[in-house]
Amino acid sequence: MASHADDKELLLLFRQPENREKAYTAIIRKYQEKLYWHIRRMVVDHEDANDVLQNMFIKVWKGLDHFREDSQLYTWLYRIATNECLTFIEQQKKRVSVSISNEEGGLSEKIKADDHFDANKLEWKLQLAIQELPEKQRMVFNLRYYDEMPYEEMSKVLETSEGALKASYHHAVKKIEEFILNR
Repeated sequence: MASHADDKELLLLFRQPENREKAYTAIIRKYQEKLYWHIRRMVVDHEDANDVLQNMFIKVWKGLDHFREDSQLYTWLYRIATNECLTFIEQQKKRVSVSISNEEGGLSEKIKADDHFDANKLEWKLQLAIQELPEKQRMVFNLRYYDEMPYEEMSKVLETSEGALKASYHHAVKKIEEFILNR
């Protein structure tokens, strides 16, 4: 992760009206790719991930004035991205008006529909296994496995205790191992 001193400078710039847009653009450039992949792993579809990312950055623009810096900027950004993902997934469930298991089956179908899908490749099995996890475990697994986020940071992003996160991650890993070994 880039140094947090840079974030402090960007936030100072953002608070100066003449540099506001420049600072905001720099924040987007700095975090856009990591946040895109965090979102994409939750919502699966590229177009959906872009939509969620755009909504997230709109919220960031509106909320940056009120950011109190009691957490690091990227923690705050991840929290917004995570909440936007959960909101999006909830809206999808309501729109399709199906049960949770069917909706998650829908995410698995999106993976299988990908042009590059190969059921024999471990990476695809991993993706399918991750989509079988409950939302919270999927979120915890993605943040830890892909983003290598420490539990301490994760507890700020997801507003949950480190112990609960470690337990969620452990359960997620067990379920993924079981899925991969039995398919």
